[in-house]
Amino acid sequence: MSAIMLMLRREMLLAYRRKIDLINPLLFFMMVVTLFPLGVTPDLEKLSMLAPGIIWVAALLSTLLSLDMMFRNDYDDGSLEQILLSAKSVEGLVLAKIIAHWMVTGLPLTLMSPMLGMMLSLPQRAMIALMASLAVGTLALSMLGAVGAALTVGLRKGGLLLALLVMPLFIPVLIFGASSVAGAAQAIEFWAQIAYIGAIALGAASFVPWLTGVALRISVNN
Repeated sequence: MSAIMLMLRREMLLAYRRKIDLINPLLFFMMVVTLFPLGVTPDLEKLSMLAPGIIWVAALLSTLLSLDMMFRNDYDDGSLEQILLSAKSVEGLVLAKIIAHWMVTGLPLTLMSPMLGMMLSLPQRAMIALMASLAVGTLALSMLGAVGAALTVGLRKGGLLLALLVMPLFIPVLIFGASSVAGAAQAIEFWAQIAYIGAIALGAASFVPWLTGVALRISVNN
């Protein structure tokens, strides 16, 4: 546990030193959502209906944008090899990196989402569903995306391959997340969809750290 906490602290310090990697997903998220009304329609009633899908697609793409950097810097400076050779549990250290990725990407996206929801005229009653679904959903995306990031870390231009690998895994999270917000906007019960997303995140947590460790060893050895 102490090794996991040290790794988590290290990742947070490195993330806040590389502020451009921290800001890029947030800027992308904000730009996609704000440009959508200009390209589709300024009608607030229509935007209110489209808002759950718009925000969730933008959050998914923003998370995908940041996944490539989850292990990239450690691979480039050689510290990834030291992590894999460590006497500590590799799975625990990988889990710490995944949690750190969520804390610097998914959590800020979640906190920013109400402002963008208001801009798209999303009903006030849907804000709780929006934040709850994004908080749990972006954690699930970080979990599922870690495997793809580990498999492509040794490739110089692996961003497209990473997207192709993880996008099928992201679709269920997107469907449940957007439907929970849409249901809340129509005063329909939404906690079941969020529970499904939570189940996906917990299920991923049971095998993703081990699978990611295997993928990292394959990438480093090649």
